[in-house]
Amino acid sequence: MLAAGAAIFPRLAFASQGIEARFPAVAAMVDSYVTQRKVSGMLATLGLGAGAPGTIARGLEAFDDPDAMGLDSLYRLYSMSKPVTGMATMLLIDEGKLRLDQPLADLLPKFAKMQVQVTPDGSITDLRPAKTPITIRHLLTHTAGLGYSIVQKGPLKEAYEAAGVVPGQVTKLPIPGMSRGTAVPSLEVFADRLASMPLVYEPGTQWSYSVGLDLLGRVIEVASGQSFDTFLADRIFKPLGMTSTWFQVPASETNRLTANYGILNGTPIPIDPAKASIFADKPPFPMGGAGLVGSPRDYDRFLAMLAGYGTLDGTRVLSEAAVRLGTSNLLSEGVDTKGTFANGSGFGAGGRVGLGDAAGQYGWGGAAGTIGLVDLRRGFRGGLFTQYMPSEAYPVHREFPDAVLADLKAMQPA
Repeated sequence: MLAAGAAIFPRLAFASQGIEARFPAVAAMVDSYVTQRKVSGMLATLGLGAGAPGTIARGLEAFDDPDAMGLDSLYRLYSMSKPVTGMATMLLIDEGKLRLDQPLADLLPKFAKMQVQVTPDGSITDLRPAKTPITIRHLLTHTAGLGYSIVQKGPLKEAYEAAGVVPGQVTKLPIPGMSRGTAVPSLEVFADRLASMPLVYEPGTQWSYSVGLDLLGRVIEVASGQSFDTFLADRIFKPLGMTSTWFQVPASETNRLTANYGILNGTPIPIDPAKASIFADKPPFPMGGAGLVGSPRDYDRFLAMLAGYGTLDGTRVLSEAAVRLGTSNLLSEGVDTKGTFANGSGFGAGGRVGLGDAAGQYGWGGAAGTIGLVDLRRGFRGGLFTQYMPSEAYPVHREFPDAVLADLKAMQPA
């Protein structure tokens, strides 16, 4: 596959000088955001095969921080945690400790008899029994019918928050609209309380962004016999040399943590400054859907492993079969994605999957402006790192892939 990538993009040397000349659209995008002070800084990583990534970086870790954005700066990855959890799940499927279509209740019996809202996002008492059991496939692909407090409206959102089923952190500051309730103290309690909540949709029928990847953290604990965070460290982070990825930023490393900003009427306002970051404190539980903080260097190594079909620097982390399956379209036939974040694409193990001409592409973005993507057919990978919320305040999740594609197309021989 790496040879195929080299043929499509001849003589690319992403780690050499000239990276910005090779990716002018990406450079222009990064320049635009920083020079207009929409963000304090922005960094793009671009790599081919197992080679070191090239970088395009502008700006500072915070508007009041003299440190420049760099490969070892730390960013709140938020939902870029989901592909990591997805691939951890694929590892256990490959080892026979889980099955893709295994009922969730085999591992967590409290999910055996779920109830479904008659009207999605409506009453939480007008319910009917689920016809289909939730499976591991459903959790990986946001088709389990589970809710999400950042997505749902009305009584179900309120019930999630009251029960502490809120797998995400933003700030310690008392900012209106940023509070999501007090999270439960462990993944076990998270799973138990989630099992008592009604489903929004019948399992296996509708793509709906959910807490499924967070729940998989508990599934991984039960299947592996290890705590979720320990499993990730032992089986993914340490073998890949990802030495700067955690659920809690160590006190010795907070000087590398970027500031997160809320965009208010077009102006960035600090909501999670590095010195007082909520991510410097121990989280209520390891949040596999949105809890990781990491460096661009680390996440690039994760993407490079996928581009190498499970291997990086001679170390095999996942089997080729596990990577191929996890980056393929795992959606059940007939699942409706129209009007969702997955519109027009497939979905694999925690990430969007390209279809048709885009086959082989896999990745996902985070709520604070981060993006990670890999094209396995070409061996290409890319990442974008900045920090602002909400993610829809700026269109970076669309602009970055578009810019990368434009630059790659320009490199192809006529």
